[in-house]
Amino acid sequence: MLLSSPWELERSCQRVRGAGTGGAGRWCRAGGLRWVVFCADHRVASAWVRSGPSPGSRLLQGRVSSPHLLSCCRFFLKAPVGWFPALLRPWKTEAAPRRDSSESLAELEVLCNHLYEGTDLAQRMQAEKVLLELIDSPECLSQCQLLLEQGTTSYAQLLAATCLSKLVSRASPLPVEQRIDIRNYILNYVASQPKLAPFVIQALVQVIAKITKLGWFEVLKDQLIFRDIIADVKKFLQGTVDHYIIGVMILSELTQEMNLVDYSRPSAKHRKIATSFRDTSLKEILMLACSLLKELLAKPLTLQDQQQQSLAMQLLKLVLNCLNFDFIGNSADESADDLCTVQIPTNWRTIFLEPETLDLFFDLYHSLPPMLSQLALSCLVQFASTRRSLFSNPERAKYLGNLIKGVKQILENPQGLSDPGNYHEFCRFLARLKTNYQLGELVMVKDYPEVIQLIANFTITSLQHWEFAPNSVHYLLTLWQRMVASVPFVKTAEPHLLDTYAPEITKAYITSRLECVPVVIRDGLEDPLDDTATVFQQLEQLCTVSRCEYEKTCTLLVQLFDQNAQNYQKLLHSSSRNPLEITVQEGRLAWLVYFVGTFVGGRLTYTSTDEHDAMDGELSCRVFQLISLMDAQLPQSSNEKVELAILWFLDQFRKTYVGDQLQHTSKVYARMSEVLGITDDNHVLETFMTKIVTNLKYRGRCEPVISRTLQFLNDLSVGYSLLKKLVKIEAVKFMLQNHTSKHFPFLGISDNYSLSDLRCRTVFYTALTRLLMVDLGEDEDEFENFMLPLTVSFESVTQIFNSSFEQEEAKRMLIGLARDLRGIAFALNTKTSYTMLFDWIYPAYISVLQRAIELWYREPACTTPILKLMAEFMQNRSQRLNFDVSSPNGILLFREASKMICTYDTIVSSSCCASLDYIVTYLFKHLAKEGKKTLRCREISQDGQRLLHFMQQNPEILQQMMSILMNTIIFEDCRNQWSVSRPLLGLILLNEKYFSELRATLITSQPDNKREVLDHCFRNLMEGVEQNLLVKNRDRFTQNMSVFRRDMAEALRSEGASDPGSLDMMS
Repeated sequence: MLLSSPWELERSCQRVRGAGTGGAGRWCRAGGLRWVVFCADHRVASAWVRSGPSPGSRLLQGRVSSPHLLSCCRFFLKAPVGWFPALLRPWKTEAAPRRDSSESLAELEVLCNHLYEGTDLAQRMQAEKVLLELIDSPECLSQCQLLLEQGTTSYAQLLAATCLSKLVSRASPLPVEQRIDIRNYILNYVASQPKLAPFVIQALVQVIAKITKLGWFEVLKDQLIFRDIIADVKKFLQGTVDHYIIGVMILSELTQEMNLVDYSRPSAKHRKIATSFRDTSLKEILMLACSLLKELLAKPLTLQDQQQQSLAMQLLKLVLNCLNFDFIGNSADESADDLCTVQIPTNWRTIFLEPETLDLFFDLYHSLPPMLSQLALSCLVQFASTRRSLFSNPERAKYLGNLIKGVKQILENPQGLSDPGNYHEFCRFLARLKTNYQLGELVMVKDYPEVIQLIANFTITSLQHWEFAPNSVHYLLTLWQRMVASVPFVKTAEPHLLDTYAPEITKAYITSRLECVPVVIRDGLEDPLDDTATVFQQLEQLCTVSRCEYEKTCTLLVQLFDQNAQNYQKLLHSSSRNPLEITVQEGRLAWLVYFVGTFVGGRLTYTSTDEHDAMDGELSCRVFQLISLMDAQLPQSSNEKVELAILWFLDQFRKTYVGDQLQHTSKVYARMSEVLGITDDNHVLETFMTKIVTNLKYRGRCEPVISRTLQFLNDLSVGYSLLKKLVKIEAVKFMLQNHTSKHFPFLGISDNYSLSDLRCRTVFYTALTRLLMVDLGEDEDEFENFMLPLTVSFESVTQIFNSSFEQEEAKRMLIGLARDLRGIAFALNTKTSYTMLFDWIYPAYISVLQRAIELWYREPACTTPILKLMAEFMQNRSQRLNFDVSSPNGILLFREASKMICTYDTIVSSSCCASLDYIVTYLFKHLAKEGKKTLRCREISQDGQRLLHFMQQNPEILQQMMSILMNTIIFEDCRNQWSVSRPLLGLILLNEKYFSELRATLITSQPDNKREVLDHCFRNLMEGVEQNLLVKNRDRFTQNMSVFRRDMAEALRSEGASDPGSLDMMS
């Protein structure tokens, strides 16, 4: 008979017992009604009802049509776990006799506890290995079913879901019928147990989503059998709230899975599936989610109702997943958040044109608690990012008007923005408005004057509370930066009002940062200035905003700078110097210098005038005066943050007003000439170089200042026009003649300096060599004079090597020399200058580097700089290695480089062999003792137990090692035979079977007339070798291996042998 609904099934049960509806229901729960569902071909389900254990039990068999399948499931939701049939056994075969599952279940649950809750690493590793093997086991499906139906912990169910997920995701898919049954089993399972742990439901839902995606185009009996998932989910929406939530979770996970790129599969297939899902199902899912949200909002919302909150959260996540879908396959970089445009399909226009759609999410924001309202704002961020071309001009204006109306409502009732999540999403929302709409469109909106005032007040308040959600400020500054940058392009007569509010934004940022300094210092808070990446990003945005009504900004900054500089001078000259107050004042000055540098640099990004240049000169005067004030305190005191800010300012001034960027009629030097006597960029360059030399002389222990100073010097030395001016400056001449640790302490090798401090020396010598090259020409004497400090250092190292030397001192000297020479080699781009360096370093000093590689090959801190130097030395930049035809330099250079590489490689490989021999010997000793009685038993350490266990579980690792060593002995130019032979013997003794396989593979690959010779070679290799690793036995094997290598080489070279390249034992 056909059972078309759960109520017909109920009536069938009634007829079996002859009872009324209520009686049958009570009997079903108390008497043991067994109702099970499984799908044989997805469209038809079978159901059995057994009345109980009495002899008079009758079997009721019926067929339930698919549309009512889940309704039937919901009708019997109170059924206990285990009512579902063994769907996860191999369906194509008869059911095998079921073995006792209690022992298997107990073992699996113990493994689950070890994996998810265990603290013992060895147990966790073992559990992970066993459970990974379970996935490839023929019993995987039955074990997963056992865990789902009889598991006593949520972790057991999670493991089953994880195994199923990996199983259905394999490159070789399960049969389609099997995947259908698994999917329907899980649907029935979660329908019957809606109170499962949320992470279990999530994992099971992921399995359904994976099956659906990977089988999206599969056909069975002329039907696309995995595409009716939405129809199946709608059955969940007819049940309890828990089923409602599960149904929405299925759709949400499916949408996310369809959008997820699996890089292990062809991208074209992913796009084909995603595009089909977009065209056939995604719009329906979005409309369904919106309609369900409308229904939810129409009901009285109870904030204490956890089910209601969970449902709202899942629905909002579903909408967000729909709007985040990669509609056109551009795989946008998520880090470029503010540049994102949502490419909504054209056939979705009707959804977006309805004002009720936006109103729904604004209403949800106002109605839901913060945890959920931020999801509503996230959806609105995507709505605000909808591509412009989706609308006509009138439609776009209307849509923008609705967005602005919602912004106004939020800002007029800002209570929800006190939540950091809501605040962050709202800031993103505001930034997206300007990203997607032009300023000319915004000013035409009806409520624009009121809204821009509200946004300005909101921004000012946000900046003043600098400690609240600092990562969100970026979006607010993005909004104002782009609005100000758009001012020159506005064609409408409507006022944009930015000249009113932009200066207020700039003022709020400046004053808030100055006010944060005493709070940070006195309360020990994290200093915003320490996060230089964020500071520079925000300053870059602020520089555009500050140029709107620049006069107001400059007036404010001059006033603040003078006030704080005067206070600082008073503190310095006070008889009772207060260190805390001085530190606070220096922190404020650091911020002010950053602001000046930012605003001066903003000239390049904004239309500037002579008046603006004059204002830049007014601001710059104060920073140059501060430089003199700070340097006058050296070497007694120095402030790192102020120095870093000054270097930032100098770099911004260089980019804007020095060299090729300089307009000689610029008004920037007018005020500077009056106050400082700086009349042009030549005087500025002198000031730059004086500051650089001062920093290098007196701040050698401050690595951030030294590093930034040298980077500034390097930037100055790039342009040829600047180089011609720089070499005439006395400070530059001093550096070229006195680049020693006596004058520049950062070049020293004292133990007080860490090895990382030596890295900046490369940049220093690169810039210095560029300055040298300006007038060097072919003057070898000048080059020798320049290299004199390095010559002295190399001679010192040579003397140390020739005596009982202090290793640490010699090592540090060589590291510094290698970094210095690399910087020099990088800057020598002509054949003549490079030849001078080659003649200087070869042959005397390159042998010192070779010796260092031999001595300290274990220490990357030493070998890496030397190898990098050789790599730079071999770089044929600008054809500098084109030596004369009669010159042997090319051959000599190649010989030295190859010698160093071979030496390093041989030493390192020998060291690796020694380490491997130690491990193999340890393994051999302990494995050989297994099963033997010893007089004294020593307990193996925990680390030793882990090693033994790991190697026993992964024997292929040692096998691969043996293949590599055999490959080296037979086919390569092995220069360290003794080192290779030591671990090889142990590997052979531990893996005799695998060694025999390797030997057989090599011999059978040869012609018949050579096989006997090769077999004789292998027999001789092990002749007289015993089953131990004693020294005498090792020496015997080493001797045999030497003969073996020689004989094998002769056999493989002789006529008739196969191509050695095809005999690689690693293949």
